Amino acid sequence: MSQNVEQASETKKKQEENAIESSGIARVIPSATLDKFACFKWLALGVEDFKKAKFVSTFYGVIFTLIPIGIFLLVQASDFYLVIFPAMICFMLIGPYLAAGLYDVAWQFEKKRKPSLRHSLKAMSRNAVNEWGFGLVLMLLMIFWLRVASIIHALYPSYLDPTFFNIWPFLTLGTIVGAGFVTLVFFISAFTQPILLERKVDLATAVLTSMNAVWRNKIPMLIWACVIGFSVFLGFVTFFVAFIVIMPVLGYATWHGYIETIETKRERKFV
Repeated sequence: MSQNVEQASETKKKQEENAIESSGIARVIPSATLDKFACFKWLALGVEDFKKAKFVSTFYGVIFTLIPIGIFLLVQASDFYLVIFPAMICFMLIGPYLAAGLYDVAWQFEKKRKPSLRHSLKAMSRNAVNEWGFGLVLMLLMIFWLRVASIIHALYPSYLDPTFFNIWPFLTLGTIVGAGFVTLVFFISAFTQPILLERKVDLATAVLTSMNAVWRNKIPMLIWACVIGFSVFLGFVTFFVAFIVIMPVLGYATWHGYIETIETKRERKFV
């Protein structure tokens, strides 16, 4: 009887496994089942972290604000829009490091310690090789997307007037392809950086774990993605000034989301 129960349990476990977990590419760290609106709790915790570490939060917020402002002013001054490409590549490479600093602040609060700018900057080198690898992955995806966007743009006949009736098929195609790229990036980056910061794991494990967590929590993570998108929109309409607060809060919220979603070294029960 007990043998039948064990076999049934093993069969159920295999049925619950998805293609990500059974791929065999790398280890996939287990994830929890989230409440639909869990992200709003993460945001509330992120706001509290910002209030408790105003100096460090503002420091990172200013950097995240100056980068897009610098790109915008550089384009305006040079009237050379291709400069956006190398500038964004640089941002893709240093972005993971900046985010690691924010995650460290939230992590120090969790350990009942007082965070410091020095400690958060030091945390950027905790898993440096894989952080650089992750930045390169994001950069390659961005380059690929730019090439695809150029191909879509090249398909538009130059002899047609740029009316909505003429360009809507290309806008639709670009939107669909762009949404696909955004979805892929969200899947691989939702929790990858916090995993690399807290656990000394390889990049493949971190990426697959992030993808698995998003896949198993589609609705909660879709809501979280919409919150991030709306927050970025607010940053743009305020000429990036709102990023001073938005980016640190999103960083802290991401850490709290990671703690609730991904199995860590703490003893917690998952469902």
